[in-house]
Amino acid sequence: MDYRIPINSDGLTVLQIMRRELGISRATLKHLKFKENGIMLNGAHVTVRGIVRAGDILSLAVEDEQTPEKLTPCNLCLGIAYENDDLVIPDKPADMPTHQSFGHYGDTVANALAFRYSEQGLPFVFRPVNRLDRNTSGLLLIARSRLSAAFLSEAMKDGKIKKKYVAILKGVLPTEIGITKTIDTYMRRTAESVIVREVCGEGEGGDRAITEYSVICKSDTHTMVCASPVTGRTHQLRVHFASLGCPIEGDDLYGAPSELIGRHALHSFLLTLPLPDGSGELTVSAPIHEDMMSLAKAVFGERLAMLDGELIKYILPISEEITNENKVAQAQTL
Repeated sequence: MDYRIPINSDGLTVLQIMRRELGISRATLKHLKFKENGIMLNGAHVTVRGIVRAGDILSLAVEDEQTPEKLTPCNLCLGIAYENDDLVIPDKPADMPTHQSFGHYGDTVANALAFRYSEQGLPFVFRPVNRLDRNTSGLLLIARSRLSAAFLSEAMKDGKIKKKYVAILKGVLPTEIGITKTIDTYMRRTAESVIVREVCGEGEGGDRAITEYSVICKSDTHTMVCASPVTGRTHQLRVHFASLGCPIEGDDLYGAPSELIGRHALHSFLLTLPLPDGSGELTVSAPIHEDMMSLAKAVFGERLAMLDGELIKYILPISEEITNENKVAQAQTL
């Protein structure tokens, strides 16, 4: 990465440029200080105490040099909703884990992306900014460099990255269509499991969990909701809707298996984030996948046609016209 020092930064130290203007994290700064040719000024090695002048070129060796040996490239089917040099946003299918773990060393998003970039002759280090459960489909945010990972992680902490999900619930919520509601509870692991979470009271060993949602469609048996997790607790949406007596259809952990769909009906369909290069804000969308579309048609039928036009554009690939509009929205920079 090369950075030309602007006039208003003349006389600052390399450290000030890296921390204040480039937003380099402490971990990345430490990495560069001990890396050969990690920090260069006009082609010569420089310490972070060095003074810069307007027009100088500060070079930082932040690019990945090789893919980690433990990350095996595997040719898997993974759609890409958006991609640039700083980040990649896959549209993850259900039944694909986000990252490698015991029993999943070759079937993950990480493996698929490693293969994608190995085909392009590029090294790849997997840096997920967020994660999705194995059976949750939709948009994931992956940083492609140390700098973008630091920027996006900070943006996530500051609440600048917005995520929206669509879920089909088993049961009928009393909330009126279009009214935004907030679920504000605490969540913790259950005593019997390291995986299962439960709602608890304040001071009972849990972390605060906040979800905003609105009902977008109802039938006599099911409810479709648009949900935004304000906090990012494990299984947050699944636990929250189950606590309302309407678990997500097909959720065999917090509800029951379904004859209508082979996984829980939860999809990450909209992602809004600031771009690491400072060029603006990006909104990316991904319509629900075929299995959720089949479920929606089965339980809502003609009611789907009554959905708000904007939501139809983002959520439901009902027609080719709508799908084409959505492709434009996927790459829209606001």
